[in-house]
Amino acid sequence: MTIAGLANGAGVGVETVRYYQRRGLLKTPERPGSTGSGGRVRRYGDEDVRRLGFIRSAQAAGFTLAQIDELLALDATDDRTRVRALAGERIAALDAKIAELERARAALSRLAHECGSGSAGPCPILTSFDQLGS
Repeated sequence: MTIAGLANGAGVGVETVRYYQRRGLLKTPERPGSTGSGGRVRRYGDEDVRRLGFIRSAQAAGFTLAQIDELLALDATDDRTRVRALAGERIAALDAKIAELERARAALSRLAHECGSGSAGPCPILTSFDQLGS
């Protein structure tokens, strides 16, 4: 398949595929025929589809491209300890983000309740945002 077919199949743009290639996450296949580009189109196969799917799945789990690069290298080894360590780091980061979101939700919920209390004056939600900017 062409780069457009590969990108389309993964739900990404062609430039995303090229970016992954520049980062070394995906290989850039040779053009058929060894003399110049001559309009020959690079072709991608099942392994490229699998690798692009791996990258997209790891991104969906929140891994950075640098971590994905390491995971791809570890995919060819039996170093489960390092893979587990990377997953543990990602879980810790997710737990921290969840805690941050829960704090933000609780604060906004409290402010929404105060805003709906019917007391006179500006809405507490708006005044809290104004204070954050100061």
